[in-house]
Amino acid sequence: MGRPRKALLDRTRIGRTALELIDETGDFTVPEVARRLGVQTASVYHHVDGRAGVIELVRDRVAEGLDAHTLDQRPWGAALEEWARSYRAAFAAHPRAIPMLTTSPVRAPRVLQQYERVAALLLDTGFAREVVMPIITGLDNIVLGSALDMSAPEEMWVVGEGVDAPRLALAQSATGADRSGQAFELALSGFLARCQELLEDGGPVGPAAHG
Repeated sequence: MGRPRKALLDRTRIGRTALELIDETGDFTVPEVARRLGVQTASVYHHVDGRAGVIELVRDRVAEGLDAHTLDQRPWGAALEEWARSYRAAFAAHPRAIPMLTTSPVRAPRVLQQYERVAALLLDTGFAREVVMPIITGLDNIVLGSALDMSAPEEMWVVGEGVDAPRLALAQSATGADRSGQAFELALSGFLARCQELLEDGGPVGPAAHG
């Protein structure tokens, strides 16, 4: 018999299958991935370095939805803003993967290259080296938090009988249809404004000045 035209197992199929399991249940095990693929667990380990290796394949799979070309835009604020929107949309499609990916070090080459481009954008713009990682981390916090929020109920604060919170109820009733989107825009615009201050100051991150 000749060799099959298509390999029975590869890293792409492993990552896709693990992400399917995460989307369904919030987690995966390597034996579960193997069973779904119809192979032995040892065959999966032949292609990846344990569970951590599979997580990086999942990260790479989710990151396919990011549009790195947005980072070619200028000025720097427009580039970061559009990248953040692309980033949010990619991860919002897989909210159950977010807790796993945010608690594991980033090693996937495709993802590291995107962050390399962000770091280059900030440094080339003139940001101090000391603020680059805080900016990247802060943007991560806003984007990933918002991506999780997109899968939450629109009404998150339920003011029932016997609860004395009339102002909270009033504020919630006045909120538009896209609470999560409004919150994201508010956080992102404030974040970028503070980044502009850091650029102009040329110093390390510190408390924002208050007039």
